[in-house]
Amino acid sequence: MPPTPPPHPPLHLRGVLLDGTAEGERVGELWVTAEGRISLDPVPGAETVADGGWILPGLVDAHCHVGIGPDGPVELEEAREQGHVDAASGALLLRDCGSPVDTRPLDDDPRMPEIVRAGRHLARPKRYIRGLPIDVEPDELPAAVAETARTNPWVKLVGDWIERDAGDLAPLWPDDVLRAAIDAAHAAGARVTAHVFGEDALPGLIGAGIDGIEHGTGLTDDTIAMMVERGTVLVPTLINVENFPSFADAAGDKFPRYGAHMRELYARAPRTIAAAIEAGVPVFAGTDAGGGIVHGRIVDEVAALAGVGLGPARAFAAACGDARAWLDRPGLVDGAPADLVVTSEDPRADTDTLRSPRLVLRAGTTL
Repeated sequence: MPPTPPPHPPLHLRGVLLDGTAEGERVGELWVTAEGRISLDPVPGAETVADGGWILPGLVDAHCHVGIGPDGPVELEEAREQGHVDAASGALLLRDCGSPVDTRPLDDDPRMPEIVRAGRHLARPKRYIRGLPIDVEPDELPAAVAETARTNPWVKLVGDWIERDAGDLAPLWPDDVLRAAIDAAHAAGARVTAHVFGEDALPGLIGAGIDGIEHGTGLTDDTIAMMVERGTVLVPTLINVENFPSFADAAGDKFPRYGAHMRELYARAPRTIAAAIEAGVPVFAGTDAGGGIVHGRIVDEVAALAGVGLGPARAFAAACGDARAWLDRPGLVDGAPADLVVTSEDPRADTDTLRSPRLVLRAGTTL
């Protein structure tokens, strides 16, 4: 849970109240208590800070990395700055999909978003970006997952990465190991997701009961059907997929198969994600901020999702009310933290209005 903010004068907002889904709305008003909580009953002495416009729960970046920069792990103060940028953009709830930096000391900062954490990436030695993961061998994975799940609501696996002998993307884990690891996380009450670019790792991960797939550019009709059957969610990180050509270029002559594969995945990515959306795979908005993507770009991801088949209303919901419900976080309900964004236009019709919010409140504090 987010920290309890210091008391401040109560606030009052009036306008169109959106629950953050594609359809739910009502004209009305709400109040923010001195403790930074939403009240649906009048609070005496409240200052009106919004009169008109659209009032919505804070946005969600469902895939980001607070604590990672272009050169790897960053100092805690730089991680703080990353969070501040996200919060100012309206992303007041982050699912941090793996970070080598313990950002829990930042939870007392009233300008930080709420962070739902996944601990550190789990990968095999020399099969992911140096300095980011905990390296484990396959027989060690279930215990490592259980340990991560002990203190985090999510666990992040590296599902595939370049295998140097093959010169291309390849799965990291045997199917039986994945089943044992995911069962261990679920027994501890945590959910599991995995980084996957290519095709080959997906059947084993989905079949083992994984809760989410990140990127998913290698999805096929068969693995999309598996996701629909099991309710597996997808966070496509479309603005990061735009980097695939540069990943391919970096492979150069050393890994030509990998380079060609990444270009192929990039070329078909819009069709792939559109097919998943059409089939009914639950899709949420995540930027993959950290490393090659700067923080604060959640609206770019919303626009990208709108363009590949979600449309503006569902893309907005994928970064707001629907994403909050998926992460078990409240919206505009009595007693919830006053994490609010006010826009001039209806974001379900015009996602660009999210780029210039009239007001952003984090637990009742104006950002």
